[in-house]
Amino acid sequence: MTRFLLIFLLLSTGSVYAQKIESLHVNLYTDSLKKGTYNYINIDGRIPGGRYIPLDSTHLLFWASAGTFKGNSLWIDRNFNGEKIDFKVTLRSNPALFKEFSIYIKKLPDPELKSMDEIMKSPKDRSKRSK
Repeated sequence: MTRFLLIFLLLSTGSVYAQKIESLHVNLYTDSLKKGTYNYINIDGRIPGGRYIPLDSTHLLFWASAGTFKGNSLWIDRNFNGEKIDFKVTLRSNPALFKEFSIYIKKLPDPELKSMDEIMKSPKDRSKRSK
């Protein structure tokens, strides 16, 4: 019985990706790309019935006007001077299905984080704000 259940589970999880992808959708975690780091490019596939499934580089071919891909992640050199990067993502099983889009590069620096000492010295300020 357990052998049957294991085989069933393996076959059912593989069938999700075997379903026909109807369209590709970009689902970004941020509104811009950061230089000097990997930026995850999240692509979802819409399947019949309206559900979305995550797709990775085993399902997709990634192209970008700058940077280097490692899986779904794009490395952008710190010295990159462009304003945006253009992308084309193609479904491996159906090259006629692709998505083209652009993502802008972050211009403002990240805010500086407080040190542990600064955080530990500020409880007085928090207690005043809560009253």
